[in-house]
Amino acid sequence: MTRGVLEVVLDALPSHWPAAPASSAEFLCAFLPVPSPEFFPPIPVGGTPLLEVPALRRALGMKNLWVKDDTRNPSGSTKDRASFLVVAKAREYGCKTIAAASTGNAATALACVAAASGIHAVVFVPAATPEAKLVQMLSYGAQVLPVAGSYDDAFELCLAACREFGWYNRNTALNPFTSEGKKTAALEIAASLAPESPDVVLVPTGDGVILSGVAKGFADLLRCGLIRRVPRLIAVQPQGSAAIVNALEKNAEAITPVPNASSVADSLVVQAPRNTLQCLRAIRASSGGGVAVSDEAIIRAISELARLTGVFAEPASAAALAGLHAALAKGLVQREERVVLLVTGSGLKDVPAASRAVARPTPIPANLAAVAERIRRDAAS
Repeated sequence: MTRGVLEVVLDALPSHWPAAPASSAEFLCAFLPVPSPEFFPPIPVGGTPLLEVPALRRALGMKNLWVKDDTRNPSGSTKDRASFLVVAKAREYGCKTIAAASTGNAATALACVAAASGIHAVVFVPAATPEAKLVQMLSYGAQVLPVAGSYDDAFELCLAACREFGWYNRNTALNPFTSEGKKTAALEIAASLAPESPDVVLVPTGDGVILSGVAKGFADLLRCGLIRRVPRLIAVQPQGSAAIVNALEKNAEAITPVPNASSVADSLVVQAPRNTLQCLRAIRASSGGGVAVSDEAIIRAISELARLTGVFAEPASAAALAGLHAALAKGLVQREERVVLLVTGSGLKDVPAASRAVARPTPIPANLAAVAERIRRDAAS
């Protein structure tokens, strides 16, 4: 069964950029469906930098390349943006418990923002969720329910539990406020580059909600006249979990689920993406496309991104850079274009994956001769 997702449409949008910073209550109230700033959680989310990355620009021959560094959100993930708005709506509605299914980051984001707001969070995650993410959400005080199965199994169980127990459901690709919260990344990108707009934005894609949210943000800005055009959106998926990219390549209107989907980029592993319709429509409306990248390319991109930008990204996040290499090779992106990589999650969430991209040095004796010898040997290698 193909499921659609509701879309939030605001009656009024600002006709000029708010004077306040993009993460301020004044700015957010102008673009988000929240009646009063009193409902916003008391934790700063968003307002992350758009980095100029000169070393990466030189390496790729792209003088107009930026990295949107969303690893700097409170829980280290873009998913904080969605949880921020969902928790705001829960506070507005008087809800006491919020539940979510997640591969890890959405659960951690909900646990973080709910903790700051005094709301109980229940999260359903696959039992194979990386340890760092489990420790994070447990530390925030969430009730964590590991599910012996896939993300898709956790999603269905969360739906049933919310119906049974009356919890407010934060599930990605179900609650429309998740996309609405994630659109703030696009608002910030556009505000940082105004009066120009990016030509292309590359987005790591699992369920398709981040990409749909980014598309919604640019669409709202076009609607109120603050940008002249929307950028092309490029979905980046792992080869082992590429249902959306496969649909784009086949020009299909619906996805074919990927049985036993898998990848080192756990945050992007979904057998049957839940936000297919909006995601495919958004990509096609922007004249964008999609690329599938190997796990090996993703691992290489972790160290490349860190070494050339100072941004340490988890595999799903570094996939944006791996996707840029693939998009350049396929002609989907030109080197002279204005390009933004959305880097969605901190590498501290999955250090074992990042360790695959580096060689751990052996200890040296505690003397200067050993230092000189190691420096000489490393320089020669």
